[in-house]
Amino acid sequence: MSDEQISLSRAEQALENGSAEEAIQILQRLLQEQADNTDAKALLGEALIEAGHLDEATKILEDVVSQLPDDFDLQFDLGDVYFELDRPDDACRVYEAILSRDPDQTDARVSLGLIHFHQERLDEAEACYRQALKQDPESAFALLSLGDVCFATERGEEACACFEKALELEPEDPQGHFNLAEYHYDNGDLKAAEKYCRRAVTLDPDFSFAYLTLGNICLDQEQVQESIQCFKEFLKREKSPASQEICAEVTALIEGLKDES
Repeated sequence: MSDEQISLSRAEQALENGSAEEAIQILQRLLQEQADNTDAKALLGEALIEAGHLDEATKILEDVVSQLPDDFDLQFDLGDVYFELDRPDDACRVYEAILSRDPDQTDARVSLGLIHFHQERLDEAEACYRQALKQDPESAFALLSLGDVCFATERGEEACACFEKALELEPEDPQGHFNLAEYHYDNGDLKAAEKYCRRAVTLDPDFSFAYLTLGNICLDQEQVQESIQCFKEFLKREKSPASQEICAEVTALIEGLKDES
């Protein structure tokens, strides 16, 4: 095994072990010696995302995507980072480029819908999701996203049906459990909401917003200390720049609950 392969293997292992910063250091050393190593750049982009260094990840991914224009996984990573950094036009450009090369990439169509959804263009979002489902009726990603539109437009039964079908297709998907938790919470069924929410964080212990919802569920059941712990878990995990306002609100809520208890 060459030195390059050893370094890449070590970086991959570090990422699998949750040590993104260690992976970054290994890959940066490798790139000092092999500046054009696209495998190292691609893995570095992934590590930077995992570590929350999104601006740095963007620069690396832009570079490697220009060198590997047919690597859809890298393009999805770049589009998703743009979306996370509140750069919707750039994200759209990436997803549209994927579709121009391969119209059957339904996840790119769903991702375009997500941009419409977050900009409150719900009709356009729904059109994207339904078109994706025509191409792939068993896309759990499209079903969950369509369910979100239905939920937002007060079509609760249709939303629930979408979430349940998605969960049938991918029963270990934490997002499906979380969406059903949100649905049941909105309908006042706290026990069902708690069950699905706890399943979501069991499947993905870093699912920050599931902890937030679980904290609200516990608070509604007057389980104050447990709700505080859930809110702390949310704050520990949620590092997105777009979440700064809600993180500040949760911090203030924790302080208020501490004063009351």
